[in-house]
Amino acid sequence: MKVIEVARLLGITPDTVRFYTRIKVLNPTKSRANGYREYSDNDVKRLRFVLSARQLGFSVEDIQEILSHADKKKTPCPTVRRLIDQRLHETEERLTETLKLKDRMQRAVLEWNQKPDKAPTGHMLCHLIEEFTAGE
Repeated sequence: MKVIEVARLLGITPDTVRFYTRIKVLNPTKSRANGYREYSDNDVKRLRFVLSARQLGFSVEDIQEILSHADKKKTPCPTVRRLIDQRLHETEERLTETLKLKDRMQRAVLEWNQKPDKAPTGHMLCHLIEEFTAGE
């Protein structure tokens, strides 16, 4: 299959196929007749795996590590478990920070709706932000 055919089959862009080829996640053969890359069914399965892993939050580096184990005929499952635990922890931390940001934003909206608008004074650009952060 050519790049465009793989892309259509998997519902992705040709650039995505090219990206994973460029970083050597995929290893297509080159057609002697026209020099086009030819992707095998195995390449398609591998890319489908990569797309699934990305949906679970695995980074490209994580996926390369997982595939490296599999390519060496070693079970990647312990690595997958370790990595998903790390990604879950990171996601929980980001969620906590995002919820804190949401709370700050909600407090700001409530506070700012009670205050008048003011023109910049040379000392202040927007008193709403400057007074709010000063109170933090």
